[in-house]
Amino acid sequence: MQIQLQSAKIIDPTSSFHGDRLDILICDGIIEKIDNKINADKATVIARDDLHLSSGWFDSNVSFGEPGYEERETLSHGLHVAATSGFAHIAYNTNTNPLPTTKADIAFLMRKTADTPTLIHPKAHITTESKNNQLADLNDLSLAGAVGFSNNKTPIDNPHMLLLALQYARGFDGLIESFPLDPQLCVNGVMHEGIMSTSLGLTGIPNLAEEIRIRRDLSILAYTGGKLHIPTISTAQGVALIRQAKKENLDVSCSVAIHNLMLTDAELEGFDTRFKLMPPLRESSDQKALIKGIKDGTIDMVTSDHQPMDIEHKKMEFEHAAHGSIGLETAYGSLCALFDNQAAATLLTNGKDRFGVQQQPIAVGEKADFSLFSPKGKTTVQKENIISTSKNSAYLGKEITGTVYGVVNNGKLHLND
Repeated sequence: MQIQLQSAKIIDPTSSFHGDRLDILICDGIIEKIDNKINADKATVIARDDLHLSSGWFDSNVSFGEPGYEERETLSHGLHVAATSGFAHIAYNTNTNPLPTTKADIAFLMRKTADTPTLIHPKAHITTESKNNQLADLNDLSLAGAVGFSNNKTPIDNPHMLLLALQYARGFDGLIESFPLDPQLCVNGVMHEGIMSTSLGLTGIPNLAEEIRIRRDLSILAYTGGKLHIPTISTAQGVALIRQAKKENLDVSCSVAIHNLMLTDAELEGFDTRFKLMPPLRESSDQKALIKGIKDGTIDMVTSDHQPMDIEHKKMEFEHAAHGSIGLETAYGSLCALFDNQAAATLLTNGKDRFGVQQQPIAVGEKADFSLFSPKGKTTVQKENIISTSKNSAYLGKEITGTVYGVVNNGKLHLND
């Protein structure tokens, strides 16, 4: 298959073509030619208004539902959503049933998605399905294709388990995730603890619950060595702790959910469960600290924190509703509201190296691994336009910027109509 991308502006600071608007010819998934004007009679020509391309976007924190919760989102449909949203790669979370604790579980995920333009990079569960105090066989899971190890949003409460996981994973350069929350400091908490939670009469989740857990995890990392990833930090204190840890040369990375950059706890004034998230939406001072952490490099990557949830789990009293929001479809457009186009695209490619996903340079002879988009256009997010199976979006009614055209990856083209 031949594909010609016509007059595409290349956004890739590592490429000699960065900032240039050129034609790109792709043959059987490989970049064959990059030039001002290409004439390829047999190629499928892709021409779009103000077409831009970057290295394929990567999301480090995506959930669907399969296996076990297919009513929320199947793998096939979820990957269609991801491709439509411009993502060429996703790291797949471990909140499935069964938990991914065996080589067969990892093989199932990779087999289901081997032929798709968006590639899935599965994480494996740190502990076994039956015992939270027993490590899974992390090395075998890594050999099977797991790119990291995580108990998703279930905190690792036993510090000895985190210590053992970090020590064990050092032997094969594995990445351990630890969700930054001490549940004993936020029993029955449903939103950020602050003025808004007090006025609404809802039990809060204090910043301290994140700070204490990050302090503990960094202390363990300093003792064991190894590689630690702290997903979806949400507080100013969390940013400060990780900034200091990096100055001390600890091998730690972190992400932030895009909705924590875009929204604050003020959204919860109407008890709308679309804004019940984990970590919770925080105050504006935390939001500002997170944005600063992005700009100074303390925060390594952004994530949509895509978590589909069916209406039966969302349309409930606030205290009983499930946490989570979908976010793939609004990721690029939301970032363009905060950062310029190049920064938004670059943020969406960060994280590949940390999760062992090859960063393909945009050069002749390399594999084509692109996201296609334009900074032009504005859209108001409407429920009827959401293609995700679950419609639990925190962005309904919000205006987002830019247009996603699709992806070229894995020898496949996904082009939005």
